[in-house]
Amino acid sequence: MITAIELGLIYAIVALGVYLTFRVLNFPDLTVDGSFTTGAGTAGVLIVNGINPFLATALAFVVGTIAGLITGLLHTKGNINGLLAGILTMIGLYSINLRIMGAANVPLLRENTLLTLLYDYVDRGVLSIVLLAVVAILFKLVIDWYLHTDTGLALQATGDNEQMIKSFAVSTDRQKIYGLMISNGLMGVAGALVAQYQGFVDIQMGIGLILVGLASVIVGQAIFGNGVVFQATLAVVLGAVLYRLAIQFALNAGLNPNDMKLLSALLVIAALLLPQWSGFRKIAKWRHGLGIGGGAATLTSDGAEAAAEGEMATKTEAQRVLGVPAGAAPDSPHATDATGSTAGKEN
Repeated sequence: MITAIELGLIYAIVALGVYLTFRVLNFPDLTVDGSFTTGAGTAGVLIVNGINPFLATALAFVVGTIAGLITGLLHTKGNINGLLAGILTMIGLYSINLRIMGAANVPLLRENTLLTLLYDYVDRGVLSIVLLAVVAILFKLVIDWYLHTDTGLALQATGDNEQMIKSFAVSTDRQKIYGLMISNGLMGVAGALVAQYQGFVDIQMGIGLILVGLASVIVGQAIFGNGVVFQATLAVVLGAVLYRLAIQFALNAGLNPNDMKLLSALLVIAALLLPQWSGFRKIAKWRHGLGIGGGAATLTSDGAEAAAEGEMATKTEAQRVLGVPAGAAPDSPHATDATGSTAGKEN
């Protein structure tokens, strides 16, 4: 149980990265399967060579952002479909990861890592869970803060209504690249932490990771809702923990470990089909009436009205961020980009 919760809190960082691309940016990024291993391999090799594990983990974030940058450039500058761009980067990273690691497996059992340093001072149990929870919440709060900055609001607007935000002369290409870099940077950090937790790096450790992230995001938000950013990211973190607990319960019940990917797929399918159940819609409406926040969206007349209100709010917020006076036309000379400069040609 302790192991499941600890792993869930580490994988919450993965879920936050998937939330940024799939939910906020509305971008189907499959780079994560490769960037996760890239971060793990980079940190593992650096630790084996005597580099401080804090610095090694920070550099794992950097290499993750580079992976996201490559996918972003392939999509925005190369005009390659987003899904295909992520797949191409992921495939290329497999060979790069082997080059970084020098072998298919890098053991870390005798090395000083962040987790061994933690367990030197804290026994595994409630305290270790609390400390890992603090780390996960810190990442969550950083994401919350970023999404409330001008650049973060522009990122949200890009995912909500790309054509609308383009009309305000915001470079949606730049916003996509920012989102992909941050998301894959989180994957790199998560990979580094998982490698240090389990005591080794394996070239196959990132395979199917996107399914883990999606399961955490979808299950978490289906149960806990996704009304505002703070609630949505908290639901993602809790969803990651619930996912690992579900896996642990399945293993304890005697399920074959080889069937874990199938179980993950079934969890995602169930979470996607759940909103179509009439009973769930009644629960969602009851929660909405209490102001708890919505779960997965359902296509009803009320939902359409709420969506229209949400789009209007997005436009109003975009006008504030971009410096457009109320009632001004989108292509008005008053329009500015997300950095405050006068509107120019869309990149």
